[in-house]
Amino acid sequence: MRRAQRLLLTRNAEAELASQGLSLGKDLPIQAEILGGDEIAALLPPGAVHQGIALKVTPLPELTVDEACDGASRVVVLDQVTDPHNFGAILRSAAVFGAGALITTDRNSPPLGGVLAKAASGGLEKVRIAKVTNLVRAIDELKDLGFEVIGLDGEGEVSLPEFKTGPKTALVLGAEGAGLRRLTREHCDVLARLPASGEMRSLNVSNAAAVALYELARRA
Repeated sequence: MRRAQRLLLTRNAEAELASQGLSLGKDLPIQAEILGGDEIAALLPPGAVHQGIALKVTPLPELTVDEACDGASRVVVLDQVTDPHNFGAILRSAAVFGAGALITTDRNSPPLGGVLAKAASGGLEKVRIAKVTNLVRAIDELKDLGFEVIGLDGEGEVSLPEFKTGPKTALVLGAEGAGLRRLTREHCDVLARLPASGEMRSLNVSNAAAVALYELARRA
């Protein structure tokens, strides 16, 4: 559980919380600081949208693959997904469809900050995350933990809805545009595709993740 360190509110946000019955003195874990909207924006990373409220918290714990996957039956693996909006949306889908952990590369992945957290809509706090230096080694660790590793690829040899999965599955998604890297593809147990009946054959990575995670959750 992360610990709250500093809470910033505008007067409008304070009034909105009060209208919902929240008492700043009793219901919030720390004393709120009232600032102007521009003052809050100046304290946040570029691109962060605060909507009148910002909370500084302690960092997420640094987890190993084994620690992140403890008790999980579905895991998401991201092969250099760099866009924080896509990454956050995938986290949100993972939380909705019961993926307990997410494995990502330490390099070529976005910071776990405000932009990503907003896109994740709470998923950042629900899904355990492990950042690794070597994704292929992490995939091998997942296999040792009993996970069947499925790489999602538009040219995959099997259709995901038709593929019978085991009790523990790891879904691997590639970077926007580039897809899965060669070594990542080679270390997956199977490459699966999403069925497409329209004129377009591919989805944005976060949309593909949502569809695939729904399919895996549906059969659980």
